[in-house]
Amino acid sequence: MRAPDTPRGGRPKTVRRRFLTFLREAIRRYFVAGILFFAPIGVTVWAIASIIVWLDNLLLPRFLKLVLPGIEEPPSVPLLGMLFTFVVILFLGVIARHLLGGEFQRAWERLLARVPVARSIYGGVKQLAEAIFASSSHSSRFRRVVLIEFPRRGIYALAFTTGAAKGIVQEKTEQEMINCFVPTTPNPTSGFYLLVPNDELIEIELSVEDAFKLVMSAGLVSPENLPRVKPPNRETA
Repeated sequence: MRAPDTPRGGRPKTVRRRFLTFLREAIRRYFVAGILFFAPIGVTVWAIASIIVWLDNLLLPRFLKLVLPGIEEPPSVPLLGMLFTFVVILFLGVIARHLLGGEFQRAWERLLARVPVARSIYGGVKQLAEAIFASSSHSSRFRRVVLIEFPRRGIYALAFTTGAAKGIVQEKTEQEMINCFVPTTPNPTSGFYLLVPNDELIEIELSVEDAFKLVMSAGLVSPENLPRVKPPNRETA
């Protein structure tokens, strides 16, 4: 018996359709793999290169123009400007530590306290720099990650503690309050400042880097050993 006739050109169209589907999926798969592999490397290299270029052009060209007024275009040597900036900051640190500390700093702060805008900028920048670079025990609390119930009970959010509340904020409450910063997704530089009772903080063994990855990726990049959440004990009314 003769097999029934197939539609004219039916099999070539099916093969071509399968080939196009396979080609489209392969292109998408390899394109995504390339992005996931090279994008972090490219962004990291770009960021480091931008910082190096910025440091190279930060102080050395201005210093050469000041010392040699007749020079129009200072010579550019890669990494020399960055090294010069590092040495200048190190030298200023020695002066601030051994010559200008103590009474001079207090006099400078008293002077700035009389200028409304300057005192706010100086105070904010100083507190932020001390929180990031200080080696005291207070700075370690700046890098602690906790879980809090936010924006309501039963829903949890990652938060970074920045120390214990002080002043009138603590005086008005009976509980020990902790300053907490809740970052937003996907931009963790913005967020919410909250005052949370210390006994309502949920300790979590998660580094700041992993917490930022979790927030920025909206949970797509999740640490494998994330502990199970246990709500804090509360007395029933």
